[in-house]
Amino acid sequence: MARVAIVTGASAGIGAATSRLLHDRGFRVYAAARRSERMAPLAALGVHTVRADVTDEADLRALVDRVVTESGRIDVLVNNAGYGSFGALEDVPLDEARRQFEVNVFAAARLCQLVLPHLRARGQGRIINVSSVGARMYQPLGGWYHSTKYALEGLSDCLRVELRPLGIQVVMIQPGGIDTEFPRVAGERLLASSGDGAYADYARRYAASLTSQAKGISSPTVVARAIARAATARRPRARYAVGRGAKAALAARWLLPDRAYDRVLVGLFTALASDTARRLGRS
Repeated sequence: MARVAIVTGASAGIGAATSRLLHDRGFRVYAAARRSERMAPLAALGVHTVRADVTDEADLRALVDRVVTESGRIDVLVNNAGYGSFGALEDVPLDEARRQFEVNVFAAARLCQLVLPHLRARGQGRIINVSSVGARMYQPLGGWYHSTKYALEGLSDCLRVELRPLGIQVVMIQPGGIDTEFPRVAGERLLASSGDGAYADYARRYAASLTSQAKGISSPTVVARAIARAATARRPRARYAVGRGAKAALAARWLLPDRAYDRVLVGLFTALASDTARRLGRS
């Protein structure tokens, strides 16, 4: 019998690539996203697509109920839905901060709550939480985004130990630079929050640098392959750091004291923003 996987945030990027790859590897995949029309290519492949807003309790219950009713089991939950909302802490409205926690943290936790009774009943299963190298590092103007990733990391660590005696494994995926909608969305929200006011100059340069960083970064397929390994390995690792710069960023954070890391980070982002501004000025 085919193993059954739920993948959230499946309308594009990592979620779409993961849904395709797991389907190719014999999983019965339920791909969930708000933008259901963008999942038409997945449906054409035979992936089961479900329109679901991960912040809506009724949608999440309906998703899990459908999977169990149609397939009789759940083997893997991939909590991939999330987004980056950047801006100076002083500028970002608390409603936006709360929404980011709702999508990036509480939605993943609620899906775990809904899926776990089915995994416990079978005495096995995998929960794979897609986070970021941002769960172990930080950068200016990203306070709320990084807070959500730190929270998801702590939640996953506790859950991993909590569920191990029950035969359920929990894995964190920590992507680095990946070619998704993230740079565009983060840049747009950065400008919306801090494009005017005390942080405007830095915010505008940083937003431009996000677009610049999008060139030459890794394909979402790189992350999908790590998720597939985590879903099928007999003894998966607790964390998989994948994509451009992921391992280097984590190593730097581990090696450098906070004060030294702060100096490097401020210098790096200031230089990147200034270089981007010069190139835009010449174009």
